[in-house]
Amino acid sequence: MTVYEGSIVTCDTAGGVHRYLVEDGGTIRFVGDSLPALYASHPRTLLGEKSLLPAFTDTHIHFMSWALFSAGLDVRAATTIAEVKSTIADFVRNSRTPVVLGFGISPHCVAEKRLITRSDIDEVSGSRPVFIVKYDGHAAVANSALLALLDPKLKTLRGFDADSGLMTQEAFFRVTDFVTGKVSLPATLGNMLSAIDGMAAMGIGSIHSVTGVGFPMDLDVGLESLFARGLRNAVNYRLFFQTMDVSKVLRRKLPRIGGCFATALDGCFGSVDAAMNEPYETAAGLSTEAGKGILYNTDATVQAFCIEANRKGLQIEVHAIGDAAFDQAVAAISAALDDFPRTDHRHTIIHACLPTTMGLEACARHGIAIALQPGFLDWEQEPLEYLRSIMGDRAMRLSPLRTMQDLGIIMSGGSDAPCTIPNPLEGIHAACNHYVPGQSLSIQEALNLYTRNAAFIGFDDKERGSLEAGKIADMVVLDRNPLTQKPQELRNLKVESLILSGKPYRAGQGSAELLLRGMFNRSRKI
Repeated sequence: MTVYEGSIVTCDTAGGVHRYLVEDGGTIRFVGDSLPALYASHPRTLLGEKSLLPAFTDTHIHFMSWALFSAGLDVRAATTIAEVKSTIADFVRNSRTPVVLGFGISPHCVAEKRLITRSDIDEVSGSRPVFIVKYDGHAAVANSALLALLDPKLKTLRGFDADSGLMTQEAFFRVTDFVTGKVSLPATLGNMLSAIDGMAAMGIGSIHSVTGVGFPMDLDVGLESLFARGLRNAVNYRLFFQTMDVSKVLRRKLPRIGGCFATALDGCFGSVDAAMNEPYETAAGLSTEAGKGILYNTDATVQAFCIEANRKGLQIEVHAIGDAAFDQAVAAISAALDDFPRTDHRHTIIHACLPTTMGLEACARHGIAIALQPGFLDWEQEPLEYLRSIMGDRAMRLSPLRTMQDLGIIMSGGSDAPCTIPNPLEGIHAACNHYVPGQSLSIQEALNLYTRNAAFIGFDDKERGSLEAGKIADMVVLDRNPLTQKPQELRNLKVESLILSGKPYRAGQGSAELLLRGMFNRSRKI
């Protein structure tokens, strides 16, 4: 039994802060301001200036991609094309991976204001195949050695540009499948274990991972399922299978479907292909109809998918960034609920960066949640200056958090890692410091994005998400009480420790033992 004394930030519906919390056997037994005599004789853990909160949840992460990229080549810190090339050259020289996989190229962070090209990479990569993904996770640049390995059929896909090496749209997704398939199983598992330890250090005890990017027989889904079930630490892991094939999810007895990739309704602002109701300010270089970006599927296709998944009792998530894609998502989910009403579906739209007023009202009416990424509001790789250049005043309507909150829409926080770093404290800071001041959240509301609301979206609210008697003791210790800080100081908070089921998180475990546990631990739900 452990008795915690200090600032207990519960994140319950009342936003309570109490003095005592008692944990016993991995369960919270008591939370309050006066310690009952039953617990008075037990040793106490004094928090002092620190605070105890529910463990954080990241409700949208491409976990396997984050694991691969966080262990590989990262060029986000480069400020010139020359620095990007130097970083690539150093990595190629010092690594032995058969294919170099990198992340973070952005035209907005380098002095030249352009992406690197195939020829840029060729100059420093020798004969090593190199594939570097753009910061937004929706495009990449390949060098000549990588292009030479590809099936000729891939070169006919939309978005394939052999001259520049730039891969966008369908070409990007298919070439990404090819490249990630070149990473060995031991390396993949090692990277995944390092990534989960890194996320724990940021206070994350629960993740909603979107998986399924086109591996043969969906091997990546199977691997991540084993990984989730085999973790020694009690990390709460929820898988979303990125497919519109409902039968695949039902065969695996998974309760949820969706994410990005096959369930992405549009592109992104970084590639100027997020689907918009009105044209972008400039359509220069766009291969999109009328300069409005791209809807990857027809309304009928998305609606049929949502109706089938909803009838089968699955939870649905779809990616929608532009306002046209957001409207398409809302209409499809609403139609599914009109067809087969469900009072506790918890269907969710991911991102919802440029929502419409009518769409938000429909979300509130139908109980459609939004898994948003506050970090996009303060994103060095995609600054507000760039967003205003491509969409004008519409940039000031992005992620209207206060409007969503006041409508009663359930919002949760996520990183979309590897696009942004999976650091909830950065997301909380961004949510409280929106560049449109009237759209900022209070500190308690921002904390709820990563605690109570996140647990609700994952159907975990009866067990997690707030510090209340009877719930699992998944908790994070911060160096200070966030509720006593100024909004602009929130990113200075630090995670002291993560506690899962009452026990401190222990980093480091072997991949062989993990897979063995994963094969036999069928009781852990994912």
